[in-house]
Amino acid sequence: MDKNNQATHLKKEILIKTIKAFLSDDFPENTRLIPFDMRPKGSEVPYRCCIYKEREILRNRIIATLGFQMEGADERTLLSDYAKKAEQREKPDEHTLTVLESACKGCVPNRIFVTDLCQGCVARPCLENCKFGAISIVNGKSQIDSSKCKNCTKCMQVCPYHAIVKIVVPCENACPVDAISKDEQGHARIDFDKCITCGKCVASCPFGAIHEKSQIIDILSKIKQGRKVVAMVAPSVTGQLPCNIYQLKTGFLKCGFYDVVEVAEGADITAKNEAEEFIERMNHGSKFMTTSCCAGYNNLVDKHLEEIKPYRSDTKTPLYYTAEIVRKKYPDAVSVFVSPCVAKKSEALNSPDIDYVMNFEEMGALFVANKIEVSELEETEFEVEASREGRNYGILGGVSKSVEAASQNKIEIKPHIINGISKETIKELKNYAKKGECENGNLIEVMCCEGGCVGGNDCINTIRTATKTINEFTKNSKPIA
Repeated sequence: MDKNNQATHLKKEILIKTIKAFLSDDFPENTRLIPFDMRPKGSEVPYRCCIYKEREILRNRIIATLGFQMEGADERTLLSDYAKKAEQREKPDEHTLTVLESACKGCVPNRIFVTDLCQGCVARPCLENCKFGAISIVNGKSQIDSSKCKNCTKCMQVCPYHAIVKIVVPCENACPVDAISKDEQGHARIDFDKCITCGKCVASCPFGAIHEKSQIIDILSKIKQGRKVVAMVAPSVTGQLPCNIYQLKTGFLKCGFYDVVEVAEGADITAKNEAEEFIERMNHGSKFMTTSCCAGYNNLVDKHLEEIKPYRSDTKTPLYYTAEIVRKKYPDAVSVFVSPCVAKKSEALNSPDIDYVMNFEEMGALFVANKIEVSELEETEFEVEASREGRNYGILGGVSKSVEAASQNKIEIKPHIINGISKETIKELKNYAKKGECENGNLIEVMCCEGGCVGGNDCINTIRTATKTINEFTKNSKPIA
């Protein structure tokens, strides 16, 4: 779904107001007042039936922004109490996503449906072409038995009146691993045993009912405590805001961060290690290898694609190596990854060197709340300058090009790119694993999000604009050594 929509604007407004409340003299009380400030008595009710429903949903969005799970939450607990708990919390919750029941529309299930446009034609191609016996004729018109229907859409394709349509539930339809279903009340439920935290459900829900639990208060609390908080910025951060990466570093320092490190520095290590691994595998007879830098893809392999595991690279992610660098340099620091997607939170939860994750939307809100115009800031240089290839990791094809450059032409690399994880690309990967080869190439770059990391669910800018900005910026960067 296009990021330029009311649900995204609403999320941004709540983020800014929550951060401003934290920066104020009375965080708990000012947090409690946010729903009333946003929907004061007598104001217009833009989305729901009444102002009280609007305030309830705003309250639940704030609770998720404070980092809490909404499933099973006690409605009697005041927002001010949630704010206090968030400020005192020492460790993020296990699950990174939560469903706001009050915001969920309770959509009908995905299904094929015959509309009133059906003319009851003599040809009845829908009936003739259904292989599952799901279509019958009632009172002269087609009717579909949902218990028999396999959603093959053949009837839709052959209907001359386009009278048969597919009713789509955005979150369910977007999920590539069927991790979302309906409960007894029709509300969305996430099966975390299946979920790969790709964030597609978050990006697709037009009601904003599936919410990423924020860690922004945890991060700001550590800064307030006087801890050394180090930001590790993803390569895809370039192009998200109207500034260059050196101005962005200045912005983080102004917000109280102790230091800022490019994860592109870790990407250089990943590229070199992956190039060595690729050469070794090919020399030992392997027909292909997949990349391993995408957290969403790694979750997919670990939970659903056991057969592709032998072909996945064993090299660690750029974030892994960057976090190691930061921990070695600042042993007592709090490390924060600045991320384009929710999937990296699952990686951080399993790493002793990554404490928190701040997404790009939260980064933008942080600068707004602090009244920082990043485009007007002076530049602050990085202690270590990453390579052109490392800085290109966030765009489609950037990973395979980095590995190719790091291999120094010691072996022929034929890249093949999986541009986004979907049911179709999962079948494609399974097919490669079954055959033991990929006819399209020998190095498969797998990106969970279409367009690469710049297409992550937490990105601010469009894929096209961000990619163009990164390409222009990296022209003057040094090549990988």
